[in-house]
Amino acid sequence: MRILLVEDNEMNRDMLSRRLARKGYEVSIAVNGLEGVEKAQAELPDIILMDMSLPELDGWEATRRLKSAEETKKIPILGLSAHAMAGDREKAMQAGCNDYDTKPVEFKRLLGKIEELLGNRA
Repeated sequence: MRILLVEDNEMNRDMLSRRLARKGYEVSIAVNGLEGVEKAQAELPDIILMDMSLPELDGWEATRRLKSAEETKKIPILGLSAHAMAGDREKAMQAGCNDYDTKPVEFKRLLGKIEELLGNRA
């Protein structure tokens, strides 16, 4: 299974990509929203982990673009944000995210959400 991790924070990228790779996932990385949209369209990953606060193009808009494009609209997107503000989950879901999780990431919980979303694709 291929995961596209769209994350601008180097420490978060490194930690998540290594832990996901250890679980057997093939991880591709994008460091901003624009690159995330381009990589998603080129690689068609099985799932996208989308940081919502990104340079170039934020995660909200990147998600909207991916969900409006025919070739990427069915790819599940898991929104990630350090902003645990009231309404952020709803905002992510309205943008098109299939699920949402907060940072700092609790890896076991995140893995459960990833597995659930991938299971729903079948």
